[in-house]
Amino acid sequence: MADPFAVTNQAPPLRGVNFFTQDAALGDALRPYADLADDPGLRRIGELAGSEEARAQALPANQNPPVLRTHDRYGNRIDEVEFHPSWHWLMEQAVGFGLQAAPWTSDRPSPHLTRAAGFYLWSQVEPGHGCPISMTYAAVPALRADERLAKEWVPQLASTEYDVRRLPVAAKSGVLAGMGMTEKQGGSDVRANLTTATPVGDDGEYQLNGHKWFCSAPQVDVFLVLAQAPDGLSCFVVPRVLADGNRNPFALQRLKDKLGNRSNASSEVEFHGTIGYRLGDEGAGVRTIIEMVAATRLDCVLGSSALQRKALVEAIWHTQHRSAFGGLLADKPAMQNVLADLAIESEAATALAMRLAAAVDSSDPKEAAFRRIALPLAKFWVCKRTPFMVAEALECLGGNGYVEESGLPLLYRESPLNSIWEGSGNVNALDVLRALRRPESLEAWLGEMAAVQGADARLDAAVNDVLQALADIENAEAGARRLAAQMALCLQGSLLVRHSTPAVADAFVASRLANDWGGVFGTLPRTTPFDQIVRRAIG
Repeated sequence: MADPFAVTNQAPPLRGVNFFTQDAALGDALRPYADLADDPGLRRIGELAGSEEARAQALPANQNPPVLRTHDRYGNRIDEVEFHPSWHWLMEQAVGFGLQAAPWTSDRPSPHLTRAAGFYLWSQVEPGHGCPISMTYAAVPALRADERLAKEWVPQLASTEYDVRRLPVAAKSGVLAGMGMTEKQGGSDVRANLTTATPVGDDGEYQLNGHKWFCSAPQVDVFLVLAQAPDGLSCFVVPRVLADGNRNPFALQRLKDKLGNRSNASSEVEFHGTIGYRLGDEGAGVRTIIEMVAATRLDCVLGSSALQRKALVEAIWHTQHRSAFGGLLADKPAMQNVLADLAIESEAATALAMRLAAAVDSSDPKEAAFRRIALPLAKFWVCKRTPFMVAEALECLGGNGYVEESGLPLLYRESPLNSIWEGSGNVNALDVLRALRRPESLEAWLGEMAAVQGADARLDAAVNDVLQALADIENAEAGARRLAAQMALCLQGSLLVRHSTPAVADAFVASRLANDWGGVFGTLPRTTPFDQIVRRAIG
C-alpha cells in the first residue's frame, strides 16, 4: 500500500536550465539581424537566469518591499529608500551585464539587439528591478539633446558598476536614472502639469516647485522631469546630489502600495526649490523627453514578452511532470492545445520585440519610420495580451499555481503593468493613428507586409482588411484599438511566416488572422501539430 504521507506526483524544481540556449523562439527572432547564437554574454545571462541562485533571490525581493525613511534618528530629512539585499543582488547583476545603458557607448555590432535579448532573459528572473534599469537605458537618447549634460552623465549611466553611494555624479563609478512626468491632475496629459521651473542663472539652472504623483525609482541618482518654464512645458535634469555634495531638495511623501511591481519603489515627491538643469529648449519638454518614452516603451514590450516566456516555461514544465486521469497532463489533447496556443502567443511577442530592438541599431530613416509606428503597435498589443496569457499559464498549474511559492502569482500581478506604464491602451492606439498620418510610417508597415506577400493567402486577406479600415483614417478614433490590434497581429504574422517554423506560423495565422479560433487559449484548430510546437517551446 502506498505511503499516504509520501510526496509524489509533484514537478521537480526547474533549475540548472540556460534560459538563452533553450529558447528556440528567441534564437529564431535574433537570427535575421545578428549572429548571436554563441554570444558569451547572452549565454552567461541565460545560465544565471536559470540558476537556483537567481530563483532564490526573486521572491525575497518581492516579499520584503522597499521601506521609506524620510528622516534620520536626529530629525534630519534624508528621503531615502531601503531595499532588501536580494534587490541589490538583482540590480548588481543587471548593471554588471550592461543592461542599463551600455549599448549607447558600445562599439560592438548590434548592441541594442544584444541588450534587448539580455533584458528579456534577465527579466524572467524578477521583473520589478527592471524599472530603474529600463529608465537608465532610456535616459541616454534624451540627454543627447544637450552635449554638456550628456558628457556629464552618460559615461556613468553606461558604467557596469552598481554604486549605491549618495554622492555627486563626478565621484561615482556608476549612476542610475529615473523620471518624473505624471502629476495628480494630468496623468498621461502631461501638458496639464502644474510644477513650475524658474530660471536662476544663465547656465540653464532652474528652481523647481511642485509635486509628482508617480516618480519612478526615487532612490536613483538623477531624474528627467517635466515642469512649466516661462515659455512652456520643458524638460529638466534633476540630480539627487548637487556638485558641491549637498542633497538636492527631493521630499519623498510616500511610496505607492501597488498591485504588483512590489520589489520596486514608486513614490510621490515634492520639489521645494529643487535644482534642475534645462534639457533642450523651453517649451519643448515633450519633444525632448519623448526619446526616453520611446525607449521605455520598447522595454515594456520586452518585459511583457519575458513574462509570457517565463509563464509558458513554468506551465510546460509542470504539466510534463504532473499526472492526472491515467497519464501526464502534457500528453492530454486538451492540455496540448492550451500549451501550443500559449507557445505561439509567446513566440509572436518575442519575434516582434526583437524586430523592434534591431531597428534601434539601424541608422536607416526607414527603420526610424518603422519604429515610429511599430512601437505603439507592439506596446498596445503585446502588453495587452500578457495578463490573459499569464492567467492561462497559471491555470495549467492548478492550485499549485495559485500559491506564492510557485512564482506565478508574482508574474500575474506584474502582468498588467506594462500596458499602463508609458501610456495605457488608448494612448498607444491613438499614437498609432498619429503615426499613420505620416506617409513614411504606413510605408514602413506595408514594407513588412510586402516581404511576405503571397506566402499565405490568409495573411494577405488580413492586410487587405487593414487597408480598407485605413480608408477613413480621419474618423478612426472610435475604432483605434481594433485597428491597432489588427495591424500588430499582421506584423507578428509576417515575422513568424518569415522566421519561425511552418507549424508555428500556420497555427498563428489560422487562429489570430483567419479566425479559426475560439477566442480563448486552447482553441487552436484540431489539426495543429500541438506536440511539435510544445517541444520547440521547451527546448
